[in-house]
Amino acid sequence: MERVEAPTLEEAYEKAATQLSCSITDLEYEVVQYPSKGFFGFLKKNAIIVAACKHPPVSAAVEPASVATKEESVASEIVSIVKEEASVEPQTPKENTLEQKDEKDTVLESFFDVESNDEDTFEEECIVYEELALLIEEQLKELLSHSCFDIDVVEVDVRDDTALIFIDGDDAALLIGKEGYRYNALSYMLFNWLHTKYELFIKLEIAEFLTSQQEMIRNYIKPVIENVEKHGRGKTRSLDGILVQIALEQLREVFPDKYVAVKTGREGNKFVVINEFNNKKPHA
Repeated sequence: MERVEAPTLEEAYEKAATQLSCSITDLEYEVVQYPSKGFFGFLKKNAIIVAACKHPPVSAAVEPASVATKEESVASEIVSIVKEEASVEPQTPKENTLEQKDEKDTVLESFFDVESNDEDTFEEECIVYEELALLIEEQLKELLSHSCFDIDVVEVDVRDDTALIFIDGDDAALLIGKEGYRYNALSYMLFNWLHTKYELFIKLEIAEFLTSQQEMIRNYIKPVIENVEKHGRGKTRSLDGILVQIALEQLREVFPDKYVAVKTGREGNKFVVINEFNNKKPHA
């Protein structure tokens, strides 16, 4: 197998195909490292793959089946254990409800769904979740150590396929940024990393930013709730970043039998609508 490094995955595939003298469609490859633009200008990474032709010559030497790092192997094993245990458990009504929610919610709409399910299942998965949480915590500490921010508290807990992340330090306010723009960027980056690698959703708290935003939205939607109760429908104003997801979560709790969803306006602005059009949550 050939180890190939390039700025993007597409370039890595082309380079591997050239080196192996075959077409890209005939490649059998494994992504060792996904490309990254870095974190606030630091830790830029190229794409790295190992590849071979699907039909190599008979005399070709046998290469190792995997080049995954030790940490990746441990994480993959943890995730597979959790999935295996979940698959052999008899499904309770609560578990069926969670399955239906996963099918109906989009990735972003599920972002804040961390309600606890069956306690027995949680206890059985506790050990492997703790190992995964420690692994993610160490990786996140390493990432933040290369930034220019003074962050001395990084804690991670994993529950119900969601990573609960708490970050704090002298520069916590700077990490949040004006109107939460850095918070939104960090949330998006962490979600893409953890959902792609470990199939986890995330809930990020920096200092008390998330808590304060939840309280602000709770006060904001009070007149929206009154309007819906009076007229049967309503909508929020345009909301940015994390706020639209918080509003979605809170309004669905208040109106579980109504259609509550995020909509996008002509200019790309997002808002939450509540009506009787369909009492089912939208599909992805």
